[in-house]
Amino acid sequence: MTRFDLNRKKGLIIGIANQHSIAWGCARAARALGAELALTYLNDKARPHVEPLAAELGAALFCRCDVAVEAEVEQVFSEIEKHWGRLDFLIHSIAWAPLADLRGRLIDSSREGFLQAMDISCHSLMRLCKRAEPLLTEGSGVIAMSYLGAERVVKNYNLMGPVKAALESAVRYLAFELGPRNIRVNAISAGPIATRAAGGLTGFDRLLEQSQALAPLTRKLGIDDVGGSAAFLLLEAAAAITGEVIHVDCGGHACGPGG
Repeated sequence: MTRFDLNRKKGLIIGIANQHSIAWGCARAARALGAELALTYLNDKARPHVEPLAAELGAALFCRCDVAVEAEVEQVFSEIEKHWGRLDFLIHSIAWAPLADLRGRLIDSSREGFLQAMDISCHSLMRLCKRAEPLLTEGSGVIAMSYLGAERVVKNYNLMGPVKAALESAVRYLAFELGPRNIRVNAISAGPIATRAAGGLTGFDRLLEQSQALAPLTRKLGIDDVGGSAAFLLLEAAAAITGEVIHVDCGGHACGPGG
């Protein structure tokens, strides 16, 4: 193993829904650098879409995991402890909000919808880190996925703006708390990508077009762009990077309306 590969590293990636998922880009990049993977699927409906992908990468573990169900989270980590006895990285790539709350004004969002969005999209990172902490090795890394709407208003991002802002703050505090054990925590603020989750945003196609046109690199952003950046953050070569929110958006955060 060198400072530029992930050979013998063992990682858990949560959030693959299909071949268009950012988490899938992360899984491919990590596997290409030699990592062994534990992958999860949300439920029985999602399994047929995720299982072939897990098989394609030769995932060592493939587990059901709805982060809102404590028993399922516990089962995932029990399997990791049983088969590996340790964990070298964790990638959290999940976000969810009820459509009625996501598509309406923030001021009109329901209390229940806001709490559900915060629980799945933000607090789940804290719960996963707490359960993973005894298994995380020195020099391990945790990565969460965010978006520019956490920093500034992006039209139609609505409820998820404050939720992602909380996630980015959580990343900084987790970096502080886990830093003494040499565990690094970072976030990637990815530009617009046509994932299943993004399809819930009103006017997403227009946002995608505007972002690509205004970004300095003027090209389409893909899941492999984000995956490559995630893999870099897990390398020993990135050992001094923690508490960061890194924009991977073709430069769109500098001048575009939505990254």
